[in-house]
Amino acid sequence: MKRLVYFTADDHCVYTWSAGKLELEAKFPGDELGVTAFREYLSGHRGGLYYALADLAGEDFHEEQIPYLRGGDRELVVQRRLAQRYRDTRLATALSLGHIRGERRNERLLLTSFTNTQRLTPWLDALAESEAKLAGMFSVPLLAPALAARLGARGGRCFVVTVNSTGLRQCFVEDGKLRFARLERTVDMVPEALASFVRSETGRLAQYLSTLRVLPREGPPVQVLVVAPPGQRAAFERTLVSDTRLSFLTIDQADAERRVGVKSAPPDTGAEQLYLHLAVRRPPREQFARREDRRSYYLWQLKRGLVAAGALSLAACAVYAGAGWIEVFGQRGELEQLRAETRSTQQEYERITSTFPVTQTTTDNLRATVVEFTNIAKRSAQPERALMYLSKVLADFPQIELDSLAWRIEGAAQRGRNAAAAVAPNDPKRSATEVLDISGRVGAMQRSDYRAITMEVQRFADALRADPSYEVLRTQLPFDVTSEGTLSGDIGRAAETGEAPRFTIVLSRSVQ
Repeated sequence: MKRLVYFTADDHCVYTWSAGKLELEAKFPGDELGVTAFREYLSGHRGGLYYALADLAGEDFHEEQIPYLRGGDRELVVQRRLAQRYRDTRLATALSLGHIRGERRNERLLLTSFTNTQRLTPWLDALAESEAKLAGMFSVPLLAPALAARLGARGGRCFVVTVNSTGLRQCFVEDGKLRFARLERTVDMVPEALASFVRSETGRLAQYLSTLRVLPREGPPVQVLVVAPPGQRAAFERTLVSDTRLSFLTIDQADAERRVGVKSAPPDTGAEQLYLHLAVRRPPREQFARREDRRSYYLWQLKRGLVAAGALSLAACAVYAGAGWIEVFGQRGELEQLRAETRSTQQEYERITSTFPVTQTTTDNLRATVVEFTNIAKRSAQPERALMYLSKVLADFPQIELDSLAWRIEGAAQRGRNAAAAVAPNDPKRSATEVLDISGRVGAMQRSDYRAITMEVQRFADALRADPSYEVLRTQLPFDVTSEGTLSGDIGRAAETGEAPRFTIVLSRSVQ
């Protein structure tokens, strides 16, 4: 639960705030007896969260300019200007009004403080002694820009006028920033008299600001947002007629409460309930309390941050664990599906094996036999490599025409029987040899040019020997033209038919 301490010139009240509802919890006089009673009250509510709001007359506003600075340098300059302006800076602050662009980029500041800070110091000390978490010490004028935005002001200059229990509060806001404020005490008045008082005091304030050159003398009329007490809007609208200087807009207090978000408040409170609600829901960054007065609040925020970080980490771990459990459940489902598929496959395997003929060995031996047969088949030679090699060599001999190819595998015993027919001896280390019988003829040459034909076949045989892994076992030329050899071939038949003479080459390669 949040509590608000509302300081006025006569009495100091403590309100509780929860979900937009204000309730009066305690009320104290503004003298020493009130401070004592306030300390007793705080002893029963130690460590609570408090917001302090002052609605007092005599608040000072002074505009200054400082060089454009940041960080600690700016803070030192601001504190120096506050010390030069006010004797007691415990309840003094500076509001930034923006920067001036020119040869020297200065920052405009609005220095503000209470003229009588000793009236509030004992109450703030009591809050600090009770370890209360003081969120901030605000004044009603500091909350005026937030109220103006809620009532519809979107920039420019405007006056925010409210009738509080302390009197008539007038705040001048320019471009969303506070420039000046005053509080004028009132007495019980009929609605028409109160409206006339609002008009006259607003005119006086506008004239005063024009004298200070805060408000230009010429220009469009300044908007005046007036929050009328409940049931007095009609009387205010009849009296507050706009002119070339001021443009009045009257808003009923109930409508203002709805726009601000106040759900309920004590019946005897005036428009200050709007500021009390904004102090909790929309507190400004600037406030009057020192760091020492807010130390408990800072520690509380740090603890909340740590708790929030821990909760976030716990939630992240829970989400991660949940995702892990979901993944585990998914894997369990997949495992059950795989088990079902395994059972189905096993049943299908048993059904198929039941149809096998009865053998004298076990199923494991049959499986091992099939595996070994597959490995042997993978190690067995295939004709693709030899045919690809032959095709590559034939690409360089377009005149060679093949008639037939015979590919076979010979073991060691068969090579021994054919050793007499081989030109080159066999290597006894080789376990098997692939043999390619190549039969063809030489075309695109004259049939009578036996030597050219023979040389072409010999070149073809030499090209087949280019790869060391291949060996030419035998070459049968169309005819032998050497002095040592015996003339052999089909010269006569070739001469009779007119066909090109044929040749035969036996090519081999060791299969390890």
